[in-house]
Amino acid sequence: MEWRDQGTVLAVRKYGETSVVLEVFTEAHGRHAGVVRGGVSRKMTPHLQPGGQISVTWKARLEDHLGTFTVEPLRSRAADVMSDPLALEGLNTLTSLLTSTLPEREPHDYLYLETMSLFDRLGTDPNWPLAYLHWEVSLLEELGFGLDLSACAVTGSPDDLAYVSPRSGRAVSRQGAGEWADKLLPLPQCLLGQSSLVYAEIIEGMTTTGHFIAKILAELSDKPLPQARERFLDRLAKKAAQEAPPF
Repeated sequence: MEWRDQGTVLAVRKYGETSVVLEVFTEAHGRHAGVVRGGVSRKMTPHLQPGGQISVTWKARLEDHLGTFTVEPLRSRAADVMSDPLALEGLNTLTSLLTSTLPEREPHDYLYLETMSLFDRLGTDPNWPLAYLHWEVSLLEELGFGLDLSACAVTGSPDDLAYVSPRSGRAVSRQGAGEWADKLLPLPQCLLGQSSLVYAEIIEGMTTTGHFIAKILAELSDKPLPQARERFLDRLAKKAAQEAPPF
């Protein structure tokens, strides 16, 4: 069995004395793992960092075997994020969520393209945190739990949408929420595509998307959201505090 593809490094763990098991998100083969012989060497280690773009050739005797990777580096993204703590936590969150949520060896064409675009914007495009929030919405859709933010689940109106049902993922208007408003999740304007970069709104949006991602993780593996995402939220909170007007 053999195929060739390209993708982004998600995780690396030591395997024996000189090798590593590499997990990579590829275009045609989804999240895939394989052994890299000599992966702990000084020559290979810089290219096997999370977020790095690589070309891989996978070989195995049988399709269900772990197999081995031959790796060719294409692009390192380390320089774009190492001097930016927020971008670094964003990268760590992306790789952690992809590792913990995506099933192995299943292609996700649309999510792959959106993910690569987001990786390329980290540390270079000031609006990338807003793109990250919409990436989490796309991740939910890919996992079979897309949010329905088109109209109020109670009144059917598309106007004045302000909440999301924590059970169904459907939008709810202020009028439709009524006395149940405090039991619903926030629906900031940035989730509706009607806002520019506002860190406080992004945090609200991630509160909502995080609720549903956590439910999926609990069903898949009984694990919580990755700690990298919590660190990312902490960094966003500091940014939000800086943009808040003084009293």
